[in-house]
This record gives sequence, structure tokens and C-alpha cells, in this order.
Amino acid sequence: MKTRARSDGSALSWVLGILTVIVLLLVAGFWWMRANPLAVYERVTRRALAKAGLELERIDTQVGNLAYWEGGDGSTIVLLHGVGDQAGAFQGIVSSLLADHRVLIPDLPGHGDSEPTEGTLPMELVYTGVEELLAAAAPGEPVILVGHSMGAWLATIQAHRHPASVSRVILINGGALTGDRPDLSLAPVDREAARNLMAALRDPASPPTPDFVLDDIVEQSAMGPIGRVTADVGSLVAHLLDGRLSEVTVPVDLLWGESDQLMTLAYAERMAAELPRARITTISGCGHHPANECPAKLAVRLADVLAMEPPAAATEPGPEPEPFGAPIDESAAAAEATGEAQ
Repeated sequence: MKTRARSDGSALSWVLGILTVIVLLLVAGFWWMRANPLAVYERVTRRALAKAGLELERIDTQVGNLAYWEGGDGSTIVLLHGVGDQAGAFQGIVSSLLADHRVLIPDLPGHGDSEPTEGTLPMELVYTGVEELLAAAAPGEPVILVGHSMGAWLATIQAHRHPASVSRVILINGGALTGDRPDLSLAPVDREAARNLMAALRDPASPPTPDFVLDDIVEQSAMGPIGRVTADVGSLVAHLLDGRLSEVTVPVDLLWGESDQLMTLAYAERMAAELPRARITTISGCGHHPANECPAKLAVRLADVLAMEPPAAATEPGPEPEPFGAPIDESAAAAEATGEAQ
């Protein structure tokens, strides 16, 4: 009897020990996720790319080893994310593109899983990575370039330097002109500055950004890719195309979240006025990052733009393009969002 009692007690202690370890791991995991929400966001969105059927590939370039995601068949469409982000930024819209396109989504140099992992990131270095990736992954094939924020800037530079490599460009809340909001910094120094920045980037109706996320934004923007890119101001200025957008002969669609207060609709209108072949389509209820804030709406608008003929030159005959898109069918957008979530 004593032996059995000892045995039962040992088994109970073993079970309690295992349960204690599980609880401690769960608590530690919760606090790690709360302390590192941007890292969690990156992991979740990259897993979503894999779930959608994309495969992670790598290529060596003169700026280091670059990671990119590839999947689908058809004409090649390349998605370029913004500063401080990574390829997973587009996970909410990629499923809608895979049926008709070969999709390439790189981690820009110094972002995500791409090198270099240390040092400043001059704009020319970041652009060189994109340039070499396009030359290697889509040689001799004009691609559709879709860029968001700094990715839109890079797409514009590629179209300016190598127009034969690009069939059309779609810019999402970004471009190669000097911005209109020097009072807003992408590297906020404290929680309140981060709160003001996020308020400018998002639609007023969107949920406010939690404080623990704001704190991580402050930390990561200082030590991560944003700080490394903005450290070389001279390189950024040298790659602006103010007064030179008329040299971009590739057709350009500007796909714009209307609520963006960093790159405002007025900024898009300035670009459209300078570009020889441009058209503006807006997305209501979205701010600077539609792929993150309202992916279903962006997917609908992007599909609309891709279905249109590219913008014609102002001297060519044809109807004037409408500056604003038709209202989005909210039920269709919701259905698309449900499908993508699955």
C-alpha cells in the first residue's frame, strides 16, 4: 500500500510539474509577444505568405543575400514594401493575384531576412538590390511593379532608369517627390510622437494603436531599418525626382488611401500633374498602408486597376481618366477578406 501511495504521489508530482512548466511557458510567451508585437506581426504575415502557396527563395547580389517570395503563373508582378516593413506586408492581397500572375515579393535590402543586417542603408544600396533582383528573377521580361511608400519610390526610380524592364507601375501611397509633412518623423522618439504618427497614417475610424505597440514602434524605428535608411539623408535627397517625373515614360497608376495624412492626396495629385501617363484611383476609409489597414478594399481596387488599360499619354486620344474610383462594393470586399483569411 505504501509503495502504491508513493507511486501515485510521484505521478501526481510529475503531472503538476509538467502543468507548471506549460503555464510558465504560456506566460513567458504572452509577455514576449506583448513586448515584441512587431516581431509577432512579421512572423504571422510571413507564415501567411507560405500558406498562400509562395515559396521563400534567395539570391546573392552585390549588396548581400536577398530573400524573396515567389508563386503563381502568368505575367510577373513584383510587390515592393515600404521602409521598416517586409514581404509579409502584402499577405492580405497576394491570394487575389496568384491566379493570374507570377508574384515576386522581396524583402528589401536590410529588411526582413535580407542582408545587410548592420550599418546604414543608403537609398542607392536599397535600390541596387531591387535592380539586381529584377534582372535575375525576370530577365528580359517587362514586369508590373507595385510599390508601397518607399517601395513606390523605388518602383519609380526603376521605371525612370530602366523603362524597358517595366510594363506599368502602380504606386500605393508613395513616390519619388519631396514629401509635404516634414513635421512627421518615421522615427518617433517617444510614445506620444508615435501616437501622432500612427494617427496621421491611419483612417480616423480605425482602432487606435495600443500603447505597447507604440512603444515597440519607438524602439524598432530607432534601431531597425527605418533608422538605418534615414541615417543617410543625403542619399535620400539624391534619389528624389522633383522636376524630373516628366522623364518617366512608363504608365503609372496612383492607388491612394484617401485618409493618409503623411503622403496626402495632394501629393498624389502633384505626381499625376508631372507624370506623362498617370491616373489616380482612391480607396476610401484607408490611410497610408492599405495592405495592412484595409487589405480587402485594396485587393478590389488593385484588381480594378489591373483590369484597365494603362493610362494613356495626355496627347493621345481617348476619354479622360476619372480621378477617383467608383464606390467599392463593401459586401464583395468583406467576402474577399473572409476568403483570404481562410
